[in-house]
Amino acid sequence: MSWLVTGGAGYIGAHVVRALVDARIDPVVLDDLSSGLESFVPADVPFVRASILDRDAVLGALRDHGVTGVIHCAGYKYAGESVKHPLHTYEQNVDGTRVLLSAMAEAEVTGLVFSSSAGVYGTPSTAVVDEQTGTFPESPYGESKLIGEWLIRDQERATAGSEAPLKATSLRYFNVVGSSYEDIWDASPHNLLPKVFDRIVAGHSPVIAGTDYDTPDGTCVRDYVHVGDLAISHVAAARALDAGVGLEKVYNLGSGAGSSVRQIMEAIVAATGTDLPIEEGPRRPGDPASIVAKGELATRDLDWEMRHTIEEMVASAWASHPKA
Repeated sequence: MSWLVTGGAGYIGAHVVRALVDARIDPVVLDDLSSGLESFVPADVPFVRASILDRDAVLGALRDHGVTGVIHCAGYKYAGESVKHPLHTYEQNVDGTRVLLSAMAEAEVTGLVFSSSAGVYGTPSTAVVDEQTGTFPESPYGESKLIGEWLIRDQERATAGSEAPLKATSLRYFNVVGSSYEDIWDASPHNLLPKVFDRIVAGHSPVIAGTDYDTPDGTCVRDYVHVGDLAISHVAAARALDAGVGLEKVYNLGSGAGSSVRQIMEAIVAATGTDLPIEEGPRRPGDPASIVAKGELATRDLDWEMRHTIEEMVASAWASHPKA
């Protein structure tokens, strides 16, 4: 079997590609390199440089490589930036998913694993969310991911009685960190770890935003998951769909407990060996004290587990991060 990974030259997608190779599943990558790096794609993996919005290119990739399923990682993944660029966010994430579903229907490709986001929950009323928690996204990014889930749900219903019914699942997760390979790193200018690493490399102290929250150490608690663990569960979902195993429509990939910002900063100091002190600043507007996702359903069905400590996650991220 062959699976297309959209956004397969990106940080998460590249890890999924290598996890597919490890599982002896043939991957094909489609990526426009707007944020990904071609060097992240193994030389022997077919690579199609094209936008997810280019229906002809997507359809060609599906047909030319005998694709049986898609892991859809492509998208504009920056929640904060999406507020500044809502139309671009919707184009990439909503219309991109629509184009993909259309091409899949024409090529009769029936398996789909969607890289969604726990951002669909917004700021929930409970500190720990499960798959039944209400969805109230607070950014165009979170909204676009929820709309993507709706598109997939509606297409499943529409094709249920056809010869090629769509079978899909959506994976929701918060903060993805770490690296399983020193030649793949988080290249985002907006994510926490690369931002702090770059500050340290430039000689500036890491800063904690707010230390008076109602949490064990006074700093925000968030769900941090290792990208390699995430990739394993994407592959497990693909295997299940190929085998005709029924899956839930959505899964949270979460720790169930989370880590505090202070824990993250202390792990960063330890991993980098910096002598720079951790500075404390004021709260940022709108930051809830704690948001964590349960992962029991994914543990049951998708080989999901937290295989890395927060210290190991941060150390692996630093090992792969460009230092120059």
